[in-house]
Amino acid sequence: MRFMADFHVHSRFSRATSKTLDLERLYMAAQLKGISVIGTGDFTHPGWLNEIIEKLVPAEPGLFRLKEAFQIRCDRQVPRSCHLKVRFILTAEISNIYKKNGKIRKNHNLIFLPDLEAVRCFNAALSKIGNICSDGRPILGLDVRHLLDILLEIKEQGFLVPAHIWTPWFSVLGSKSGFDSIEDCFEDLSPYVFALETGLSSDPPMNRRVSALDRFTLISNSDAHSPQKLGREANIFNADLSYSGIRSALQSGDPQRFLGTVEFFPQEGKYHMDGHRNCFVRMKPQESLRHHGICPQCTKPLTLGVLYRVEELADRPDTYWPQHHPTFTHLAPLTDILSEILGVGAGSKRVQNAFQSLLKRFGPEFDILQTLRTDELEDGGIPLLGEAVKRMRAGRLLLSPGYDGVFGTIKIFKTKERERLKDPQHPYPFPILGGQARYFT
Repeated sequence: MRFMADFHVHSRFSRATSKTLDLERLYMAAQLKGISVIGTGDFTHPGWLNEIIEKLVPAEPGLFRLKEAFQIRCDRQVPRSCHLKVRFILTAEISNIYKKNGKIRKNHNLIFLPDLEAVRCFNAALSKIGNICSDGRPILGLDVRHLLDILLEIKEQGFLVPAHIWTPWFSVLGSKSGFDSIEDCFEDLSPYVFALETGLSSDPPMNRRVSALDRFTLISNSDAHSPQKLGREANIFNADLSYSGIRSALQSGDPQRFLGTVEFFPQEGKYHMDGHRNCFVRMKPQESLRHHGICPQCTKPLTLGVLYRVEELADRPDTYWPQHHPTFTHLAPLTDILSEILGVGAGSKRVQNAFQSLLKRFGPEFDILQTLRTDELEDGGIPLLGEAVKRMRAGRLLLSPGYDGVFGTIKIFKTKERERLKDPQHPYPFPILGGQARYFT
């Protein structure tokens, strides 16, 4: 069965998340996006686990669905064109902060479990180590190798995926507190780690420059802190719709079962390049090297981003791509595209109304962005939408890269081009910008 999945999400019990993050809204957001399997997130938090128990029931082996009463109420609020069978998989993120080999390590890790009894046992073990009640993503002073050991002791079918592996501050390979290899982190238990989350600031081609990562399946998730952010990145499967089907596809890396990922443009990620947000300094890795990693404005160390760290560990050119590997697609959120076309904010009422109108007419967002013919989109009542999607699919964009916690931005049309193209006297079809995505400042 072909389906899309987003495993890394949070609940309202995590810090810096939306108060609207509940199971019902995640269920509805998944349908609007076109996602069939979503992580519960935060199952270590007692309050969220109580809601999981209250609102979900077992479905396919190792997966869960909303109870019928909740589902009926939610489906009334979702356009019929987007109705989709949605399943939940039990997931949580752990923040591990500990000292190893004389250095403070800070990394985040996704945990997957197939049943509630295993979750209860896992939570009981963690509660003896640290406080799991104050944050949906608990912070534990626990070596991540020991975290994996605890997980495997409780449930052999459980598995761990290092999260957003390149981000500077909280990742296994990040520039600030990471390791130089997965094996340095997990030691003798490294064979039990078979998948890595690439994060918003990197994509599969960047990761495949590092031959040490060849054996790992690369997954992408939204790390959603609000329902609207669900599906910023996602995974595509052609596998049995079950916990074991998902686990097996990821462990094998078989491109016939794990088809690939939907990606942010990595330049949009907030740690793609190096810099200092307070000094408004942004640099490419070569520039950072010339400055010896020091900010020319304040003379303090720069936050060295994902691109820099990949360059440090890479043993292949940036043109390398392996044969017979799962594919990937870069997409921009539909609301961002509409925001540029309409000239108003992505959260504005005008953009949201246009977004809902398109979903009612054409179906889920991923269908609109990936598969619908652009001439059909031109008939959707939004001028330039077909042209904008065509350019996005071709990667013909203007990109301002993110750095030091500042998200990057995308522009599809040049300055004043949008108004010129809206002119009914302008000949159709519209011209397409030449070349690949490039930076602007």
